[in-house]
Amino acid sequence: MGKTSPVYRESDRTGRIRPVTLDDARVIAGIYNPYIADTVITFEEQPVKATEMARRIAAVIPRLPWLLLEQDGRVMGYAYASPWRERTAYRHSVETTIYLESRFAGQGMGKRLYDALLQDLRKMGLHTAFGVISLPNPASVALHEKCGFTKVGHLAEAGWKFGRWVDVGYWQLMF
Repeated sequence: MGKTSPVYRESDRTGRIRPVTLDDARVIAGIYNPYIADTVITFEEQPVKATEMARRIAAVIPRLPWLLLEQDGRVMGYAYASPWRERTAYRHSVETTIYLESRFAGQGMGKRLYDALLQDLRKMGLHTAFGVISLPNPASVALHEKCGFTKVGHLAEAGWKFGRWVDVGYWQLMF
């Protein structure tokens, strides 16, 4: 697995995709925190401060990509890859994640952003990507499947949030 290089996608009516920088941590935390507070999409239960988000970004880049979708200076969403597991035999596998500001969901922007992330991962020579989805989550399932992922596993009652058990599904894309 090699280093990522900055890849800028040209601006168009659906925004511009660019690599995340540490300066983006505040706005990324701002997109992520409502998912913590209001959904079971993430199993985190406490808001993430910008400093913590910057630490998470710095721990992964430049080994793996974090991408951001913006239009007219407004960040619409972000996607990133992280190591699947820490053991060296997993070095060719990653977990992929995407979050959009809720008002931009369902407009095709998530697919465009996720496709860009997957393209970068292919160019890096990675072998497989995993999407881990709390269930039910029909929008995330649909996005992953539109991007070529297939369901490979289901864990019943894997997490506890908001006073209830939540299942987790695993989707996989082989490059």
